[in-house]
Amino acid sequence: MPTTYETLRADIIAAMKARDSVTATSLRTADAAIQRAAMDQNKPIEEALVVATLRKAVKNLADAKEEFARGGRADLVTANENEIRILEKYLPKGLDAAKLEALIVAAIAETGAQGKKEMGKVIGALKKHPDAGLIDFAQASKLVQAKLP
Repeated sequence: MPTTYETLRADIIAAMKARDSVTATSLRTADAAIQRAAMDQNKPIEEALVVATLRKAVKNLADAKEEFARGGRADLVTANENEIRILEKYLPKGLDAAKLEALIVAAIAETGAQGKKEMGKVIGALKKHPDAGLIDFAQASKLVQAKLP
């Protein structure tokens, strides 16, 4: 089974052959961001890096979309929505709430975190977990804050 990155690269070629410039441009931009992240972090292109880079790209697009909406730029809102839809196809489905909560409880127990000041320890433990690529860390952060006194 091909990796997410291999699938993305194959889809770039398919989009170019189909003359789908919107998809090709979106995927080429994502590919460049993944390669840049790998180079910056001096790491090989692995699944976790690909997923993290794509999540960041989707978040940035969503933030920009909100700004464009406030600015009355419906054309750019639509363009960002399309690009988000294209990139989300490559993101794994996140963990369900029960599994995420179980991971957080285990991470709190593992780190011995006693309060919100030790939240970084818990998030760090979650980032080392094998399922880290499936974790939405914005959601996890809120749950950790709720669990710690």
